[in-house]
Amino acid sequence: MVIREIQAKSVLNKSKVFDYCLNPYTGCQTNCQYCYARLFMPRYSGHKESWGEFVDVKVNAVDILKKQLERTKKGTVWISSVCDPYQSIEAKYRLTRRCLEELLKKQFPVNIQTKSALVLRDLDLFRQFETIDVGLTIATDDEKVAKLFEPQAPPVKERIKALKTIHNEGIRTFAFVGPLLPGNPEKLVNDLVGKVDYVYIDKMNYTDAIKQFYRYHGLEEALKDTFFREYRDRLVRELKKNGIDFEVLFH
Repeated sequence: MVIREIQAKSVLNKSKVFDYCLNPYTGCQTNCQYCYARLFMPRYSGHKESWGEFVDVKVNAVDILKKQLERTKKGTVWISSVCDPYQSIEAKYRLTRRCLEELLKKQFPVNIQTKSALVLRDLDLFRQFETIDVGLTIATDDEKVAKLFEPQAPPVKERIKALKTIHNEGIRTFAFVGPLLPGNPEKLVNDLVGKVDYVYIDKMNYTDAIKQFYRYHGLEEALKDTFFREYRDRLVRELKKNGIDFEVLFH
C-alpha cells in the first residue's frame, strides 16, 4: 500500500448526486472490485499503482474546507463519493472527523456513506447535526460473496450492527444495497428491519469492466439483467412487507 501525504486545492466540490461531495482521501484501502472509481482514479491521480493499492492523504483538507465554507451556499454534503471516508487510515489521520467538525459549525446537512464500523467513533458529532443521514453499503447478506467483492471491508454482520447502534441514537440511517450481489434478498431485508429508515437499491453499472472477474468466479448469471430485476423485485416485496421506505436507482 502506497500512502502519500498531499496538499489539496479543493475538498468541497459540486456533485451530481447531492449538492456537494467531500473526499478527504484519494484512493481507498477497501478495494471493492466493483467500484466505479477504479476505472479512472489511478489515471486521474497520477498513480501507476492499481486501485486499492494507494491512498493520498489530503493533509490540508480541514484548512481548505474552512476557507471554502466561508464562501459556499449551504447544501447537503456527501461524504464520500470516490473513497470510503472511514477506511482504516482514517483512524490515524482523522480527516473525516475533523471535516465533520467544520461542517457542524455551519450546520451543513450531511450524508455519509461507508462500509466501516469506524463510523461509530463519530456518534458524538452526529448527534449535534440538525440534518444528517448515515448509511452503510451492504450489497449482499452472504459473507463469502462480500469478502470476494470487498476484500478489505468489515463483515456484513458488523455493518448491520453499526447501523443498529446509529439508528438507536435517533439518527436517520440507510442501507445502500448496491451493486446487487448474489445472496438472499429476503434475509437481507429482515436483517435490516429496525435498523434503517430507508434503502437504496442499485445494480452493477459497469458490467464490461468487471465481466472477467465475474466469469473467473463462475458468477456470469449475476451480471444479467434478469438477475438484477429478480433481486430488485424480491427486495422490493420484502421492504414493502416490512414498511421500509426505499428507492430503486435503475429500471
